Amino acid sequence: MDEASKNLVSARPKLICLIGAESTGKTTLAQSLAAHFSCPWVPEYLREFCESRGRTPTRGEQSLILETQVIHESAALVSAQIANAPYVFCDTAPLLTAIYSEFVFGDQSLFPRARELQSRYALTLMLEPDIAWVADPQRDGAHVRQPITDMITTELMALNVPTAKISGHGPTRFASALSAIGALHD
Repeated sequence: MDEASKNLVSARPKLICLIGAESTGKTTLAQSLAAHFSCPWVPEYLREFCESRGRTPTRGEQSLILETQVIHESAALVSAQIANAPYVFCDTAPLLTAIYSEFVFGDQSLFPRARELQSRYALTLMLEPDIAWVADPQRDGAHVRQPITDMITTELMALNVPTAKISGHGPTRFASALSAIGALHD
C-alpha cells in the first residue's frame, strides 16, 4: 500500500462500484484495485448463482440476485472497517441487475431499490466496452454491450452520482481508475 493509501485508512471505508456491460473487465479491475489498496473486493453474485445452478436466473430470481449482492457488499464493508481498509471494491452493482432485468425480461420493478442503493457508493467506475468481448456461458453476446452501456449511462446521469468513465487497455485502464479514486480526496 502506498503512503497516500495509508493516510486514508483511518477513515470509514468507502464503497466503490465498478459497473459496465458484460465483458468490460469489471472483475479484473476490481481484483487489481483491491490488491493495490490491500482492500476487500466483492465478486459479482450473479456469477456464483449461475455457476452453482448451471443456468442464468429467471425473472423471479432477479430480486434475489440484487439483494444478495447488497448483503455481500455490506459484509465486506464491515470486514474492511475491522481491517482498517480504505475501500471496498464492488464488482458490479444492484443497478446493473435492474438494467439487465429490464433488458432481458422487460421488468422495471427493481429500479427503485437499485437507484436508492446506488447512492451508497462513494464512486462509480463506469467501464467502457472498449476491450475485447470474451465468451462466457453467463453472457448474452457482444451485441448487447452497447445497449447496456447506453442504459447504464442514462441511469448514472439521472442519478447524478460521482462517476468516472474508465477506458483503455491494461495499465491505461488501471491508471485511469487510480486517478478517479485519487480525485475522491482532492
